[in-house]
Amino acid sequence: MATAVFRAIVRIMGTGSEIEMPLAAWAAAHFGAGARLEALKRLSGGASQETWAFDVLAADGPHPLILRRAPGGVAAARSSEAVSLATEAALLGATSASGVRVPAVLHVSPPGSAIGEAFIMRRVAGETLGRKILRDDEFAHARTTLTRDCGEALARIHAVPVAGLPDLPRSLGEDQIAKYEAIYRGFDMPRPVLELAFAWLKANAPAPAPPVLVHGDFRLGNLIVDPGGLGAVLDWELAHIGDPREDIAWLCVNSWRFGHSEKRVGGFGDVPELLDAYHAAGGAKIAPADIDWWEILGSLKWGVMCMIMYSAYKTGADPSVERAAIGRRVSENEIDLINLFEGLGRHA
Repeated sequence: MATAVFRAIVRIMGTGSEIEMPLAAWAAAHFGAGARLEALKRLSGGASQETWAFDVLAADGPHPLILRRAPGGVAAARSSEAVSLATEAALLGATSASGVRVPAVLHVSPPGSAIGEAFIMRRVAGETLGRKILRDDEFAHARTTLTRDCGEALARIHAVPVAGLPDLPRSLGEDQIAKYEAIYRGFDMPRPVLELAFAWLKANAPAPAPPVLVHGDFRLGNLIVDPGGLGAVLDWELAHIGDPREDIAWLCVNSWRFGHSEKRVGGFGDVPELLDAYHAAGGAKIAPADIDWWEILGSLKWGVMCMIMYSAYKTGADPSVERAAIGRRVSENEIDLINLFEGLGRHA
């Protein structure tokens, strides 16, 4: 299934020429007849959706915008956990109403329209590249506030009333173990560390917490950071109903620390500060040890995802160097898992 989706996406990714005219028509309708489109540019990143930056010059000034679009404007077969673009747009509205910093959505384009399945949102200034955020002097102050910002953002995401949300997948910890173990077994490539992780997770599963809205991919790379701190939370396609500890632990997975492993929270912060900010903003009281199980699950999941990436490269579904490079990182996740097992019991 994963290989088929990659192959379909690579085949139908759109071009600037096919969307420039419908975007210009939308701009004139939304901002006034004199509005014009400028600087349309496809952004890198995003394996499953197209992301385009563009400006609209209108009578009241320039409007920096982003188009998030299905490949070719037509939704390919989605994995069962990925939500539609219309659902993503609705989540941005719902989380904004709860105080989460997210881009404002201006337009949702339905399937079959001139633009294709897509939505248009305001472009938020800032940086998403983890290595730059953790290294550059420009973000020195942001690194001192980002842990608290993330704790507050996660508390507000998890407080969004579930009853008012679009239909979302439901995925708790045991659901994810079953899903990723099935994928892993399908490769028929036994790896002792991953075998250990699956066995340990199943034997030590914690009692589930009350299910909430979970972002599903809350980490550096999906956060816009400006010199003052967290600017916006992006990429909601993996949002689901789940356990709040999943989001907290995913931010702590070593792969998302980009070499700054001494700081457990994203390479920039410490867990007690994150959990204190989370609780102060209305989240449940969680101890550092409460997320150990979830961090092990997160590292295991990313290891299996890396195996999927390599499979896409090996089969030719996506022959890019990026897929091959990510695929070879399975061994890094195995090292992370060993370190996590050795560290169990150290967090109070």
